[in-house]
Amino acid sequence: MRIALLEPFLGGSHRQWAEDYARYSSHEIKIFGLSGHHWKWRMHGGAVSISRLFSESSFKPDLLLASDMLDLNAFLSLTRATTHHIPAALYFHENQLSYPWSPTDADVSLQRDNHYSFINYTSALSANKIFFNSSYHQESFLKALPEFLKMFPDHQELNSVEEIKNKSGVLYPGINLQKIKSLQPEKIEHHERAVILWNHRWEYDKNPETFFNTLFELKERGVEFKLVVLGEKFNRYPKNFDTAREKLVEEILQFGFVESQKEYVQWLSVCDILPVTSIQDFFGISVIEAMSCNVIPLLPKRLAYPEHLPESLHNTFFYEENNREFTNRLQRMIFDVKILRKQQVAQFTERYDWKKLVSKYDSELEKVVNVGK
Repeated sequence: MRIALLEPFLGGSHRQWAEDYARYSSHEIKIFGLSGHHWKWRMHGGAVSISRLFSESSFKPDLLLASDMLDLNAFLSLTRATTHHIPAALYFHENQLSYPWSPTDADVSLQRDNHYSFINYTSALSANKIFFNSSYHQESFLKALPEFLKMFPDHQELNSVEEIKNKSGVLYPGINLQKIKSLQPEKIEHHERAVILWNHRWEYDKNPETFFNTLFELKERGVEFKLVVLGEKFNRYPKNFDTAREKLVEEILQFGFVESQKEYVQWLSVCDILPVTSIQDFFGISVIEAMSCNVIPLLPKRLAYPEHLPESLHNTFFYEENNREFTNRLQRMIFDVKILRKQQVAQFTERYDWKKLVSKYDSELEKVVNVGK
């Protein structure tokens, strides 16, 4: 089977997902993508550029596989001469309907943010099959959709929510965990103090304010720890990171993005605890990457995180939505770090390895094509 993978935002985790699936799949996959910049413009205009690339290619797919960043309707209309008979699947890495926008984003105050949600909605309507990267993501999108449609004055088409639900499913994102494992040092030299990790993007939705304020408080209490800060930094980023670089200078072992995956994995391997404060995560690839290196997570009991661990372990690795509990739990973990280092959480990440997931991807996409035959 031949698959045209359409990704207007071919950067970061989107790029890794697309390229890894193309590498491991038994199907022939050709990626049509644009650079991972200017996400709003990609949602507006990406379909025009992707349709041109597609039309200029001689590739004849059996299936279109688009990401949520594509205006699928615009793409299909611009290529209808050649794609009118080709089924389309839509993969949601995130969505703009239930994603928390930054309060500093001008589009929120100007009420222009709804347009991006509408692109997600109409793309979902057009797709033959929709896949979300977690059950939480699927549920949150379908729950938010009716209220979104009720904002409009008439012809709200609320019945379309059920239509979208009936053609939706979950496909967890594959991660190249075998490569991560191969890059881990043979012998890990643990630091005398517990090493705290941040390995997420430097963005508002990851809630660096609570993360760093908690570390500031622990330092004031006299709790000793070390800190590794990784993750991608953009031109505009929360200034909590600058404050933390100054206030935690004595604790910092590493502060900033590292280009090399080998260096990234080696830093993960020396860390002990991953305290997560995110206000939004539709899956949490950075959490899985850290856990695959046996970094012990402290997770909020919400979002997609409960899907990653057996329910019998939720009391061990999760905290309720309470900053005081979070701070005290993290303090106890720091004090008990030598005991924590004996725990093995990497085993819970194995099901996300591409080599285990790729056959499910292939079979699910084959079904999309076969339904129309």
